[in-house]
Amino acid sequence: MTVLALRLSRRATAVSSLHGATSRRMWQGLWDTRRPSEVPIGHITNGVHVDTWLADELAAIYADCLGPDWRSRLCDPRRWREIERLDEVQLWNTKLVLKQRLFEFALRRVAAQRERLSGTEPLPKLRPEVLTVGFARRFAVYKRAHLLFEDFDRARRLLTNPERPVQLLLAGKAHPADEPGKAILRRLAEISRLPELRDHVVLLEDHDKNVSRHLLEGADLWLNGPRRPLEACGTSGMKAVFNATLNCSTLDGWWDEAYDTRNGFAFGDGLVHADEGVHDRHDASSLLDVLEQRVVPLYYRRNGQQIPSEWLSMVKHALRTLAWRYNADRMVMDYARHMYLPASGTLTARVPELGG
Repeated sequence: MTVLALRLSRRATAVSSLHGATSRRMWQGLWDTRRPSEVPIGHITNGVHVDTWLADELAAIYADCLGPDWRSRLCDPRRWREIERLDEVQLWNTKLVLKQRLFEFALRRVAAQRERLSGTEPLPKLRPEVLTVGFARRFAVYKRAHLLFEDFDRARRLLTNPERPVQLLLAGKAHPADEPGKAILRRLAEISRLPELRDHVVLLEDHDKNVSRHLLEGADLWLNGPRRPLEACGTSGMKAVFNATLNCSTLDGWWDEAYDTRNGFAFGDGLVHADEGVHDRHDASSLLDVLEQRVVPLYYRRNGQQIPSEWLSMVKHALRTLAWRYNADRMVMDYARHMYLPASGTLTARVPELGG
């Protein structure tokens, strides 16, 4: 079907820069006289619909900082420079409100689950001052929801550190026919029930848009661990950006082109290994290194007002460098300029045509 679509289409585009490079290598055989870089498949990176995912409280403070017309100027990088003026105390207090709302929502979900299953375990004790990591997506194997626990003892020590603890909230579903994906989900459920991790790992069942919104709004850090280069784009991290939540991801999909070393965190070094087991162990070790050496120290480094000022500076840099690029307004304009209008003959095409 892919070959048929490529043969019958005037233009083809991938959904991120890395996806474009991967697709050109995959389908080079259809244009066997061309080098991979000459295969006529372009890319237009995805973007997210901001109002669908943005917390109302953050929308209000963005309007105060950027101006009431900020939504009509989403793609203007000059407007997003104004985010540096955002008061860090106001930003921090707003995130604490959203985090508390996430915890109340999560505990209601867990309590309902325990009641349905006649469970007797106490509810987790979630604290707003603790670094909170969110993960919500399909439990497809390549997304590696369990990556943090590849080295279980090291992960346990990280999560339960008495001075700088970490809370991990997860949600997701596996396809009914995906047995390996369901096995990952079962393992995480078992980990979340361990007495020593009950207050540090919470798995929310019945993942849907509402669950994702709460996690995106309330988390401090958004975790993403796809096995490079299998993620075409991924958009949950873009939603996290608008909710003042920093990203920590492998260099795959959109993050490969978006990461600038100061707007979030990356692990895995962009390396790929032919042996998936070696690949996963390397990325898991790299993830723990980044969390232990960069993420946790930065989050718990507080100023005289007990605010993580350097963390919030990174949040503002992420908004300034990413928000204007990874939204649906920009995406639609790119499709209009580089795909639809050229296809209608209105403009000279910038995306290479298929054929030959």
